[in-house]
Amino acid sequence: MPDVAQDHDPLHVFSVDPTAETPPFRQMHDAVVQALADGRLLPGQKLPTIRALAGHVDVAVNTVAAAYRSLEGAGVIEGRGRAGTFVSLDEDPVGAAARRIALDAAEQMRDLGVSPERSREMFTEAVAALRPPQRTA
Repeated sequence: MPDVAQDHDPLHVFSVDPTAETPPFRQMHDAVVQALADGRLLPGQKLPTIRALAGHVDVAVNTVAAAYRSLEGAGVIEGRGRAGTFVSLDEDPVGAAARRIALDAAEQMRDLGVSPERSREMFTEAVAALRPPQRTA
């Protein structure tokens, strides 16, 4: 892990647009996921405290706590007690979280009695439905 990332202040990753339709906790959640994807945050990097981040983005402490809980539940970050909150040490925290979501979905489909083949079809259809419309020139 590069020393530069460990020394770099991760507060720059976070901002909240109070006029956006997306709730602030979701904006912060998405900012972490995007920062991991583009390399601005790295596995093992320490994140700001909840209070520091709330002050930085001018939101309530509970809003930041909700974002951190969401990220922790997805396996993207991990709380280490008094040591603080860190990006998950998994080499690809976003990929690990996505695999957990896929496994949960597969288990739920199995529990509903949906065949593996039909589950794959339905998942493929769902992913295709989320794609932005193709623009024609």
